[in-house]
Amino acid sequence: MISLKSSGTYTSAGVLSAIAASLCCITPVIALLAGSSSIAANFSWTEPARPYLIGLSIAVLAFAWYQKLKPAKANDMDCNCETTKKASFLQSKTFLGIVTVFAILMMTFPMYAKVFYPKPKTQATILAPVDNKLQVEFTIKGMSCESCELEVNNELSKVNGVISYKTSYAGKSSLVTFDKSKVDVKTIEAAINNTGYTVESYDFKNPSTTVVSDSCNKDKSCSKGSGKSCCDKD
Repeated sequence: MISLKSSGTYTSAGVLSAIAASLCCITPVIALLAGSSSIAANFSWTEPARPYLIGLSIAVLAFAWYQKLKPAKANDMDCNCETTKKASFLQSKTFLGIVTVFAILMMTFPMYAKVFYPKPKTQATILAPVDNKLQVEFTIKGMSCESCELEVNNELSKVNGVISYKTSYAGKSSLVTFDKSKVDVKTIEAAINNTGYTVESYDFKNPSTTVVSDSCNKDKSCSKGSGKSCCDKD
């Protein structure tokens, strides 16, 4: 028969895997509270494993409930072992219920994480000459929920010279319009990377028509445009 100690082990494993499943979205909130966005960089790598961790959490907690609710065997009830000893609170159904609710809250955290984020601070309207305006679409790796969008937007709102931004975790991108006389692409890229998510590439676009004019990859080559290195525009 599975011991009470084993039941507690299953409960602990379920909680830990549930927390791990949402670390990629929990840590940006912790980073915001701690005032250090770089904390998120340590956990953004967990995002691809999220579905597996959720599945593990459900399986482990389901087994813990099965062990807790299954009827005791007759030979276990008739023996003279100390099986009638009252279980502690940590081994009770009440505690397992509390743990299950907590695990559900952790697994669904990305759905309501945005309530913990303040709205990005509104910058003063920037009146930049048309010739100074540039629009770049950054392809970002690691975003998996709305809280990821908010974390990126929060960092972009702090960058002087950024005029507007639109981040999408579903599109894994952020469209940023900025004044090139005040800020360059590398500074904006660094601000995004500071959240823990990674800029994989960026495309220069026309601010008025959003037509791609140039694309800069990590190897500094251009995939579109005249053939000139787009990194020369930084």
